[in-house]
Amino acid sequence: MNLRNILIAASLSGAALCGSLYCDAQRVVLLHTNDTHSQIDPNDKNLGGVLRRKALVDSVRAAEPNVLLIDAGDAVQGTLYFTLFGGEVENMVMNDMGYDIQILGNHEFDNGVDALARQWRDVKATRLATNYDFTSTPLDSLFVPYVIKNFGGKKIGFLAVNIDPKGMIADKNSRGVVYLDGLKAANSTAWHLKHNEKCDMVVAITHVGYDNEPGYSDTDLASKSEDIDIIIGGHSHTTINPVDDNSPAWRVVNAAGDTVIVAQTGKGGGYLGEITLDLDKDKSGYRLIKVDSRLDNRLDDSLAARLAPYKQAVDSVKAIKIGVATKDYAAGKPGILNWMADFVKRDAARLTDKKIDMSIVNKGGIRGGISKGAITKGQIMQIFPFDNRTVVIEISGRDLLDNFDVMAAQGGNGVSAGVEAVFDKATGKCRSVTIDGKSVDPEKIYRVATIDYLSNGGDYMQPLTRGEKIAESSGVLYDDMIDAFVKGFLKNKKQTPDNTVRMRAD
Repeated sequence: MNLRNILIAASLSGAALCGSLYCDAQRVVLLHTNDTHSQIDPNDKNLGGVLRRKALVDSVRAAEPNVLLIDAGDAVQGTLYFTLFGGEVENMVMNDMGYDIQILGNHEFDNGVDALARQWRDVKATRLATNYDFTSTPLDSLFVPYVIKNFGGKKIGFLAVNIDPKGMIADKNSRGVVYLDGLKAANSTAWHLKHNEKCDMVVAITHVGYDNEPGYSDTDLASKSEDIDIIIGGHSHTTINPVDDNSPAWRVVNAAGDTVIVAQTGKGGGYLGEITLDLDKDKSGYRLIKVDSRLDNRLDDSLAARLAPYKQAVDSVKAIKIGVATKDYAAGKPGILNWMADFVKRDAARLTDKKIDMSIVNKGGIRGGISKGAITKGQIMQIFPFDNRTVVIEISGRDLLDNFDVMAAQGGNGVSAGVEAVFDKATGKCRSVTIDGKSVDPEKIYRVATIDYLSNGGDYMQPLTRGEKIAESSGVLYDDMIDAFVKGFLKNKKQTPDNTVRMRAD
């Protein structure tokens, strides 16, 4: 079904898509989250937590006559709650909070479209997807391209713009999903909402990133639109805070010379976004509300009781000690990235009797760090949460160098010890790449250990798909890591981070 037919179908069934919230007041509050990534409990900085978020949402609803609660995707993946229960906990919590509108992020696809369809059949919120065609998938009929909400005779239209799966979502996990150009879909749908449906305001809920993203981003969408008034975004984990002078801009000029609010709350649920609309005066405001311990005296006992069995299971896995770290492996720092790269190369040696030259891993495959002291089974499962498998590929030096340019454009990624790459930050191109002190030879064939997600072109590493896979692990990465600690080459060996920057800008 093409976009034109989707819009016609949506228009014909408008009564089914329009929520009725008529009242005299013209003030509307949009509460929003994005990229909460299964952060059910407060994070390491004691921010967030779903019980606190519910208390905050409930307090706003008690004070305001018209409130909509919206999520911009990636509500899952990142903690053991998703690894162990596959989205069950997140769905329960979001249904309990009374989300009104939800869209998909890329990580909603992590367990494939069949599992996603099973989970999202139980989602009580309106499920929006404007630029995905799900006709030939189990997701067909679960989503609508837009929804209209009515407030005292004023109409707000909502649409959703999703990321291009190619290069971001594993092909096997998004099989059958047809991607429609997001900019075209957003602008045509917004035009339809403004001119045919006579909406007073149009809100685009997106999961494409704030700026500098492959393809297009929220700032592109804002600047190239005429009919979109507000963008509630996600994917890039950008904290857009109007009262912070160092924050990215929260107002962007559109193609008609008007300003568009662009909002995003970071990641992990540490903040709740609040956009206030005066529909009579056509005014709007935006702020972030911190989700912190001041809310702890208002927690919902009923929801806490339903969460308790899940939390007990998570805590029990976190308590199983399997190793020791002599120093901190800080999240987002070279030490943890190097550790993953070195592990993949060392572990891949059991998969083939041929010499492995190097390994490549991605920063996005790591979701945290390791503190000095005990390393637990739960930590490994949470820090490396994806169902990736170690693979070995044979690839030409020319294609390998192309892939190093991809990694350079991303600011560098993970490579094993003995590899050094120097790149130009401005151009995103490598100036030199050496393995064990020797420059990569474009004509030579190299054996590279990596993960199947990357070898299949994930994280836009398309050059790796030109290689030939010669070996693959039968287990997922975090299980292989745990086995190495319990009975393999990491057993009884204390871990010390190597903080060398192996890919560096010059």
